[in-house]
Amino acid sequence: MTPSFLISSLIYLAFVSAVFAGDAVAVGYNSDGIWTGVTYYASSKPKGGKDYKTEHEAGDEALRDLQKRSMNKAARVEILSSSDATGFVAVGRGKEKSGKELNVVGRGKSQAEADQDAFGKLTAAGAKTKPKIVYRYFSYGAD
Repeated sequence: MTPSFLISSLIYLAFVSAVFAGDAVAVGYNSDGIWTGVTYYASSKPKGGKDYKTEHEAGDEALRDLQKRSMNKAARVEILSSSDATGFVAVGRGKEKSGKELNVVGRGKSQAEADQDAFGKLTAAGAKTKPKIVYRYFSYGAD
């Protein structure tokens, strides 16, 4: 590799990371597979703002926050959803007939649209008992 290729690659990577911003929802599970915590990170400022993060960086922040806030150490943590699009987000929760709780993420151009998307996902997954929205937020993205 030539030095000019490396410099060009670094400039490209710096540009790409600055263009995309995002949000992520993280969930932690105990050893029985039952969720123990849910949290999120969202870019609350447009490009150039202090907390403007890429989708990947938002995921890292959400996972870090989940591990810091959890009362019980999670056996497994994962990103439930992430995006680099500007928009509204709703994190919904409901119970299946078996009693198992399910978390979903809805997205939309308005908060009402995001809520509706989350409720639709809960219904489609069979989590029709006690459906509710547990988090609502707005995140700046690349668009």
